[in-house]
Amino acid sequence: MKEMIISNLKEVHDRIEAACKLSGRNPLDVQLLLATKTVPADKIRIAIEAGETLIGENKMQELRDKDPGLKELSIERHFIGHLQTNKIKDVLKYVSCIQSLDRLSLAQELDKQLQKEGRNLDVFIQINTSFEESKFGLKPDEVISFIREMKQYETLKIKGLMTIGLLDVEKVKMQPSLRLLREIRDEIYKAKIEGISELKLSMGMSQDLELAIAEGSNLVRIGTSIFGNRFLGKEIWNENIAE
Repeated sequence: MKEMIISNLKEVHDRIEAACKLSGRNPLDVQLLLATKTVPADKIRIAIEAGETLIGENKMQELRDKDPGLKELSIERHFIGHLQTNKIKDVLKYVSCIQSLDRLSLAQELDKQLQKEGRNLDVFIQINTSFEESKFGLKPDEVISFIREMKQYETLKIKGLMTIGLLDVEKVKMQPSLRLLREIRDEIYKAKIEGISELKLSMGMSQDLELAIAEGSNLVRIGTSIFGNRFLGKEIWNENIAE
């Protein structure tokens, strides 16, 4: 198991480097996030001990259950799944960033809890660039007004945009949803919203990381290509299906 994970990590880093070279980008501008949904702590530990530092979880229960096996390690944890407001207090115990901010009601409740704790939190705004009902996220034409509304929540620091691109066997069908996230970011820059300067793009998974990097991704969320397929027979990318 250890040898497989380490070998897979090398292959993923090689893919990232090759994609950056092809796109004329600096590999240092693209960070690898380990997508660890259903991955046990012992497997995650192997990747961390091999040099990885960033993991992303989709479920509060997994954050809690894996914490004893990971908490002494030097890691950063992001929450990348759909966040219910009644789980906010618990999730905030473990993460430094929420990449799935998709509604003002969630921003409001996050801000309330963060004010109680006297701290700020980095967030990415999730956008549904594939227009699929199976995915959460703002509609593309809602994003600029949403960011303007976010000014009232001073504890939330917008650091980027996140999307789950359309997954298909044909790359020509996958790329537009990734390109759209970059175009939305460019439109945000043109709007010159106070407090918004540099926004990172979180997009790209095992199937489409090369396309995402070509479209400007700064953070790729990789699970299957590192830990193997954990979702045989499941519709993994339907966010509305409970595990």
